[in-house]
Amino acid sequence: MTDAIVVQGLCKQFGPIVAVDHIDFSVPRGQIFGLLGPNAAGKSTTIRLLAGIILADAGAVTILGLDLKSQISRIKHRIGYVAQHFALYPELTVAENLAFYSGLYRPNGQADLTGLLATCGLAPFTGQLAGKLSGGYKRRLSIACALTHDPELIFLDEPTAGIDPVTRKELWDLFYDLAASGRTLFVTTHYMEEAERCNQLAFIHQGKLVARDTPQGIKRSLTGIKVLACRLPYDPAVSRALKAMAGVHVLNQYGDELRIVVDDTLSSRQVEDLIQKTLGVDDEIREVPVNIEDAFMTLTRESPLQ
Repeated sequence: MTDAIVVQGLCKQFGPIVAVDHIDFSVPRGQIFGLLGPNAAGKSTTIRLLAGIILADAGAVTILGLDLKSQISRIKHRIGYVAQHFALYPELTVAENLAFYSGLYRPNGQADLTGLLATCGLAPFTGQLAGKLSGGYKRRLSIACALTHDPELIFLDEPTAGIDPVTRKELWDLFYDLAASGRTLFVTTHYMEEAERCNQLAFIHQGKLVARDTPQGIKRSLTGIKVLACRLPYDPAVSRALKAMAGVHVLNQYGDELRIVVDDTLSSRQVEDLIQKTLGVDDEIREVPVNIEDAFMTLTRESPLQ
């Protein structure tokens, strides 16, 4: 079975800014593919290019076996797109929004809107104005509208941005249900916990892909790097000293735990000695497994710490 998406040399430039810089990747069918990157890394531009909303400057893209450039009208009937910002009609009810979007693709009204309301948890809000919904339910409505024509591939641009953790978990349960039904989901995000939920993952930074694999594969790909950790509340003096130490790449503070991404040639004892010299206390340093945030911060850092 062919991949849902195949991208070769995709490029987009806005004036002097190269937003997407000749990227290549593919997305298997029936999986959740996550594109992770900092703000202005090129995530939204990439998803808008793939959905046919804007045109590429260079490159070739195949969507569901069809050429994006020459067969866009056929593609648009087989994909769904959920924008980063609420893009529905706030003065219409939930049911009216669904009926409107369904009519764009199904003029004869054959969509199962009642089932879609139930699937997306919107059944109790059928008659409520879309503009009066909470942020989480606006997201649900956007997703429901994108599903009215039963698309095979769904693009979701930061679908859980600004959503509380409970609603975010519920939306991801829905995403898994959609993938289990055979649909392919392409999700952009900057949440690390969401990256772990994807089947396949890519990191984009300054328009370039810097990693592409499963979440576990990306974590294993950090050769020449290890992560050290110790129980140590944040201390600015220690932070400054570590940033100045050769071989230290990333510092991450989690409450009273400090995680330090370093060259694997740097020993735990050397870090312990620096902390002891700075604070006058001897904290035990241990090596810990790489997590997805360690990998992301290492692969997308602008430059070595100063």
